Amino acid sequence: MTRSPKYSSQPTVTMVRDSANRYGTMQDMNILVVGGAGYIGSHMVQMLGQRGCEVTTLDNLSSGHRDAVLCGRFVHGDLADTALLTGLLAHGKFDAVMHFASFIQVGESVAQPAKYYRNNVSNTLNLLEVMQAVGVKRFIFSSTAATFGEPQYTPIDEAHPQRPINPYGRTKLMVEQALADLDSALGLKSVSLRYFNAAGADPAGRLGERHDPETHLIPLVLQAASGRRPHIGVFGRDYDTPDGTCIRDYIHIEDLCQAHWLALQHLMDGGGSEAFNLGNGTGFSVQQVIDTARAVTGREIHVVDGPRRTGDPVVLVADSRRARQHLGWTPAYPELSTIVAHAWEWERRATA
Repeated sequence: MTRSPKYSSQPTVTMVRDSANRYGTMQDMNILVVGGAGYIGSHMVQMLGQRGCEVTTLDNLSSGHRDAVLCGRFVHGDLADTALLTGLLAHGKFDAVMHFASFIQVGESVAQPAKYYRNNVSNTLNLLEVMQAVGVKRFIFSSTAATFGEPQYTPIDEAHPQRPINPYGRTKLMVEQALADLDSALGLKSVSLRYFNAAGADPAGRLGERHDPETHLIPLVLQAASGRRPHIGVFGRDYDTPDGTCIRDYIHIEDLCQAHWLALQHLMDGGGSEAFNLGNGTGFSVQQVIDTARAVTGREIHVVDGPRRTGDPVVLVADSRRARQHLGWTPAYPELSTIVAHAWEWERRATA
């Protein structure tokens, strides 16, 4: 979310009827989801609504989609608008805030660093200051594996040095550091969740990835399968891996949201501030993703080989044992074929 003069300090609010069945153990919680109209945020809003929570989404729709917010209350507004935040948080009686409203494109962060520092750092601090002023003391932060930089070893655990190599990663690390200081000084409790590669779609087909531009491998491959793009590019086949292509750790969007749910339980139970790495702990190569997509879709996918991209690590795989041990988190959809199949169902609906 970024600063824009067109948003007034008076929120525009609409209500959405939630027809999903309610279940879970924390009904009646009141949660503010910032950036809840985006890919991950919208899946989280849906899960919270299904589990009986009262949900408010705040989003400026700079990259999110209004029709992706399937339940709860929607507020059209911006994190830079202190008056809006103060009114919303002062009257909302929120139990916790979940923050997904960051810019996420590494290349853009290198080309436009000020944009990233303003939104990802300054606007987040604005939110945290208002939370402190009105007494909201629980915060779940969407962080990233990009805080680690070039891996010194793999799989990457929480003890791995954090040395980001681009503005995107640096902005996320700055927020993590600010959260630690705010806990020490003011008692704000937070959980930072460092994603590796979020992928897949709602298994029921209601939500999926709609980035513009799209930069993630699985939707790009599936767009090549559906005919929405002519081919998929493979950047480098000479890496020290079994098939020569880079290896990444893909985590299903539903498993990612389940980790947020468990982090919320941790804070609601009085737990302290934490940071966890989130991934399946299993890496899949670019070629494996393409081969799996061919098998799932039954379609040929045209591939164009290119040179390596600067800064692409050979292997990025998460060590998520700490999240499993401390949160009780277990991925329900660890298989690459399932992740791709759910994403393919979303792609088919998008092109129907």
